[in-house]
Amino acid sequence: MTQEQKGRICSLLPSATEIVFALGLGDRLVGVTHECDYPLAARQLPIVTRSLLSHEVRDSRDIHRHISGALHQGSSLYVLDQTLLEQLDPELILTQELCDVCAVSYELVEAAVLRLPGKRQVLSLEPTNLDAILATIEQVADAADVSERASTVIAPLRRRIEAVTRVVEGMTVRPRVLAVEWLDPLFTAGHWVPEMVRLAGGQAMGGVEGQPSTQIAWPQVIEADPEIIVLMPCGFTLEHTLAEADKVRFAEEWRRRAGGKLPRVYAVNGSAYFNRPGPRIVDGLEILLEIIHPDIAQARCKGTAWRPLAEGDT
Repeated sequence: MTQEQKGRICSLLPSATEIVFALGLGDRLVGVTHECDYPLAARQLPIVTRSLLSHEVRDSRDIHRHISGALHQGSSLYVLDQTLLEQLDPELILTQELCDVCAVSYELVEAAVLRLPGKRQVLSLEPTNLDAILATIEQVADAADVSERASTVIAPLRRRIEAVTRVVEGMTVRPRVLAVEWLDPLFTAGHWVPEMVRLAGGQAMGGVEGQPSTQIAWPQVIEADPEIIVLMPCGFTLEHTLAEADKVRFAEEWRRRAGGKLPRVYAVNGSAYFNRPGPRIVDGLEILLEIIHPDIAQARCKGTAWRPLAEGDT
């Protein structure tokens, strides 16, 4: 491996791409996925993956059906451009094993790397909580031989997390919050999201800290009686979520309950601030504080990162 090739990085995970740029390693990043859209500089890099999901498939139900069918048949949801990967010749490849739906599978990456000449390092990032997300920044820094840069990224993120927890410390009123990761069928958000809800001064309903998302039915949601529902479909922008939210009809059934009161419902940019375990997950925590406790948190991100849904819209 020549000196010019040494240090080249290929990111097969949007959150890893964000980490690479946060560490000031953008000049060493030679390839990304079709979903790596942040920061803007990432969009200018060679794309080594593509989705097998048809561009016409946009509805939550249709997406779920296509994904379930592919996984049931043992098919991959993504294609990795082996020829381009060989041309880019990365030394460090960042990937994941947490979810075959969210990114290229580890098995596919491993098979592709075995076909590359010479020695490569494959780093799989598997965070399931906030501490582990911050730890992945250290892992990437270590693998890229810039260990000293990790603390400059992590320290301000920790200070922001601590600032949120200080605001809600000692609060006796903690609203019941349901975070929704998929709309049709309905899935509650898991892994780091229930922890984020707790740190932002809420009680997470349905999801379990550190555990994957789980499917749930609307009657169960109504029985749990959340005071706040946050819609954060995986991979959806705020605009896409708002369009999908119009199809979620539960208000009338909710009103029919004895003494039933509609919860406050919000749509957020899940793709940017909740689904990806990267630095912007701390922005997501701050957004949740704005939503859960509007009386004490200034709504800085309202309209751009989150938006309330009018009563009856859902």
